[in-house]
Amino acid sequence: MHSTDLSFFTLVLNASPLVQLVMLSLVLASLFSWTVIFDRSRVLKRARREADSFEQRFWSGGDLGELYRDIDRQGDELRGVAAIFHAGFREFVRLRENPAVDPMALVEGARRAMRVATSRELDGLETHLSFLATVGSTSPYVGLFGTVWGIMNAFHALGNVKQATLNLVAPGIAEALIATAMGLFAAIPAVVGYNKYANTVQRLENRYDDFVEEFSNILQRQAHVQSRRGA
Repeated sequence: MHSTDLSFFTLVLNASPLVQLVMLSLVLASLFSWTVIFDRSRVLKRARREADSFEQRFWSGGDLGELYRDIDRQGDELRGVAAIFHAGFREFVRLRENPAVDPMALVEGARRAMRVATSRELDGLETHLSFLATVGSTSPYVGLFGTVWGIMNAFHALGNVKQATLNLVAPGIAEALIATAMGLFAAIPAVVGYNKYANTVQRLENRYDDFVEEFSNILQRQAHVQSRRGA
């Protein structure tokens, strides 16, 4: 009895060019997804550590001016809460040099600067997350397209023979199912990674927003104290 080689590599090599293209695109999408997953894991873990470290120092009761001067030396290396604090305090100090600026204008200016810095930080944290969402939502359909095409080829081959056998249709069906499996293989990690990291970014965003409001309250008290002294 003639046996049909249904090994994975044989099915891939003998698949139709279109199905091979589908498989290749899914493999590349999976590789890029895992690259993004590992990269975002590293970036977000670092963001949490840096937020913990800075907030611990910020709430230790030290002088804010000294803290600002210390982190100002880091220059472009500032990230996360430290970058937000730096932007807000820098704007507060700049506006405070003008005696005509009222206390509320000082605080609002600092808050706007911190909002801009927050948006910039979140953009950096969300880099490539949309790619994971795209892979997670489209890969199953790309795999399904390869499946449909493979099954069509399998049934088309049956039309050219007088007697249909399992050996004739099995390779086409098998390659079609491989396309489906590869679509799921690419989609599942991307969906899990996107959901996990999107939730982490959301938590960091809430943390940044809370810091902006709390620091704004501190600046408001300082502005009113300075205003009373000036009066």
